Amino acid sequence: MRRRTPEERYKDNVRKQQRKLEEFAEHEIDWAGDLMYWYSLKKIEMPDDEYRACAFFLNKEYVNKPGSLTLLYEMNLRCHKELPHVTKENAFDILCFQFKMYAKVLQTGGYDGQTNW
Repeated sequence: MRRRTPEERYKDNVRKQQRKLEEFAEHEIDWAGDLMYWYSLKKIEMPDDEYRACAFFLNKEYVNKPGSLTLLYEMNLRCHKELPHVTKENAFDILCFQFKMYAKVLQTGGYDGQTNW
């Protein structure tokens, strides 16, 4: 059995990372749709920052903004590590907070669509 070259190992690692980011994006697209649906059920107007983060996923804007999905993935990992365990009672609040944090990360990273020329 031959050993893999550094180039082959690098390509395999990149493929794994891309697959993980694609799975993350699919998962968050579902959650963005659920969050918008929950707001409509509660008949509450969605805050702009949460709406912006939901639209970022639903419109697949991450495709045209390299690096944005990685930042959001890192924020997702941080949220899952630092936020309390999700229960039926706090699921809506945690999801709202998570999308607020996504909006903050997008704004800080310059991916919010605002041009500061």
